Amino acid sequence: MDVGERLAILAGAAKYDASCASSGSGTAARTGGRSAATFGTAVPEGVCHSWTGDGRCVSLLKVLYSNVCRYDCAYCVNRASADTVRTSFTADELVRLTGEFYRRNYIEGLFLSSGIFADADIVMEKLIETARKLRKEAGFGGYIHLKIIPGAGEDRIREAGRWADRLSANIELPTDASLRRLAPQKSGRNILGIMGAVSVQAAENSADRLALSRTRPTKTAPVFAPAGQSTQIIVGASGETDRQIITLSGALYRKFGLRRVYYSAFTPPRGGANDSRLPEIAGPPIVREHRLYQADWLLRFYHFSPDEILDEAAPQLDTRLDPKTAWALKHPERFPLEVNRADYEELLRIPGVGATSARRIVEARRSRALGMDALRRLGVVMKRAKYFMTAGGTALERLDDVARVRRVLADEDGAGLQLPLFDF
Repeated sequence: MDVGERLAILAGAAKYDASCASSGSGTAARTGGRSAATFGTAVPEGVCHSWTGDGRCVSLLKVLYSNVCRYDCAYCVNRASADTVRTSFTADELVRLTGEFYRRNYIEGLFLSSGIFADADIVMEKLIETARKLRKEAGFGGYIHLKIIPGAGEDRIREAGRWADRLSANIELPTDASLRRLAPQKSGRNILGIMGAVSVQAAENSADRLALSRTRPTKTAPVFAPAGQSTQIIVGASGETDRQIITLSGALYRKFGLRRVYYSAFTPPRGGANDSRLPEIAGPPIVREHRLYQADWLLRFYHFSPDEILDEAAPQLDTRLDPKTAWALKHPERFPLEVNRADYEELLRIPGVGATSARRIVEARRSRALGMDALRRLGVVMKRAKYFMTAGGTALERLDDVARVRRVLADEDGAGLQLPLFDF
């Protein structure tokens, strides 16, 4: 099997891991219309898009080292019992492949994971070897994201963070009960232990760098995984509520300082229909995944707590309303807010006002009173915001009939949604 064939298999097997990306590259533009079977061309299966904290899109080669796996997780296309072609790369092949893609400007970095084909330390060492050779032998200065294999030792984690920009360990399912049922060979305690070890290593590295800067200002120490760590939760493979998922995400952000929690709508794997442990669904719950991303945005950038977003009485996100609008309609007594007087935290609670537009409002009103036209120019989405705010005492719409406003703002069917970055 040549490199191109293995790339097609191992890139296809990696696409279900959402912990670095939200979409695959399906255009012919990156290959310039050339055949994807030739070594070094950017095949659509191998290039994914990831986003930085400031919203920039980064193209990554997203691939598995191997799809051979000892584990038999019910939801995974690479599970041991799956009827699929098995193959692997070598570290040298991945170094050459990444270098070819990078030199042709098809990618800006590498996302590398693997099936568990041997003991955790052995698998982890193969991933580390690839990253180390890329940095030291190939002089690769691009982005590297490595998957941490649960059960790997602290020395492997330390070494991985030396060469990679970001590390991730996927928690996969929201509860231990679901892991025991669908992935009995995995341990939630081990996965959380890996996250904790990465967090400790990052903190120790920061302390060491600070101490070195004080004692030897001309010297610099290597940065441990400067882009932090992330994880993935599969949505819809088990019966947990949105509230359980968001509560878990909030705890992971607080305890381990994660940069991102990614949500992956469950797609039944090939042969999954014969596994009674899996739910029977017509297709992946894309709208639910989308609403969870919006709720996650509220946790990270809008200073909401999990209990504010969902409670025991209403544990599921509204599929027809973004979660901030749903929250605002549950609390009409808090509105309207006068944008010329409300503080930054209050502005963040207005549907249609994002973190960026809230900062712009605070800055602009220092020199003048703001009217509705000025708010539009500052990036406020008036379609939603007009029901929840006044400007100079003037309101475009009144929140006097919550049911009517709900009908006006609700998505018709929740389909075709795009994740808003700064405006919900």
